[in-house]
Amino acid sequence: MSVLHTLPTTFGRQPWGVIVPLLLLVCFGASVLYSAAGGHWMPWAALHIVRFIVFLVMALVIARFSRDFVRFMTIPIYVMLCLLLMAVEAMGFVGGGSQRWLNLGFMTLQPSELMKPAIVLILARFYDMLPPGATREFRSLVVPGLLIGFPVGLVLLQPDLGTSLAIVFGAVIVMYLAGLPMIWFIACGIAGVIAIPILFFAALHPYQQQRVMTFLDPESDPLGTGYHITQSKIAIGSGGIFGKGFGNGTQSHLNYLPEPHTDFVFATMAEEWGIMGGLFVLFVFGILLRYGLRVARDAPDRFGRLMAAGLTATIFFYAAVNLMMVMGLAPVVGIPLPFMSHGGSSMMTIMICVGLIMATDRWGKRDVRGGFE
Repeated sequence: MSVLHTLPTTFGRQPWGVIVPLLLLVCFGASVLYSAAGGHWMPWAALHIVRFIVFLVMALVIARFSRDFVRFMTIPIYVMLCLLLMAVEAMGFVGGGSQRWLNLGFMTLQPSELMKPAIVLILARFYDMLPPGATREFRSLVVPGLLIGFPVGLVLLQPDLGTSLAIVFGAVIVMYLAGLPMIWFIACGIAGVIAIPILFFAALHPYQQQRVMTFLDPESDPLGTGYHITQSKIAIGSGGIFGKGFGNGTQSHLNYLPEPHTDFVFATMAEEWGIMGGLFVLFVFGILLRYGLRVARDAPDRFGRLMAAGLTATIFFYAAVNLMMVMGLAPVVGIPLPFMSHGGSSMMTIMICVGLIMATDRWGKRDVRGGFE
């Protein structure tokens, strides 16, 4: 009887303000994947929903973690992921021309995906331990630089430029919010601009160089390297305001649009649902990002603020780069659209971010009440 009495209370305590938007986005994504598969639940839509349910449970469990536990686990998690990235280089298997995955038997793991939230955690922990006045000392830049540089270097060896950029983006946001002098960021930005030509020819692989050139002029080879972007623009543009209707897309159904279920799922959606579908996706992402920023603002301590803000920035990076990519505003770097693209590793990463943001939200509410829930 006591369990029955507590069930409604437990049910009501869940963060429905973020769970409901997630459900809407995932169900909408499943419908797009269902259509992309020609009106079949397999192989994408059904698995997409099952994965979300599993990872939602995982996120709700993470949301119950205590502040001390999360702080304690930051260093072990970071070290473990660095070891896994080294293992990928030593024994990972190759797929699509890249060596990014480890076969654990019961699942295929991409450690670089998990490094995105892990780098935010380790930097939030570092700056939480650092006295606020020490952020102007050189160690506040050197130590994080080493923490970022080691995993990013390993990821670039795979090679995976998109994931490397995502790791750096979340890290830079944490460093900026930690209070490092603006002049340091300006200096690094100038150095980066100067180094771009050198890195383009010395560090990028030929296919990565070709992606950049295609981004600058996709019409130069519309049937070759510019094919993805060209077909994506056609799909988005042909959808108009209200789209062609559910299941009536031609670019994906006739196999003109490459990867209609992963990188270019937004183009698949836009063709059938039009601008209104795109605005709905942007609106829901806006709700999620607003929630993350509110949690960061109201977090009870420096660690929580930096962690929630960095994880929210990571989610933003996923969504923004994917949308820019499919519209030809950024090079194709293989970044999926959260909660809509088919893919287990990326969804697990995003749900870890959501779970940790919900945990930060709970810490703040608990502290306001002056005790445990």
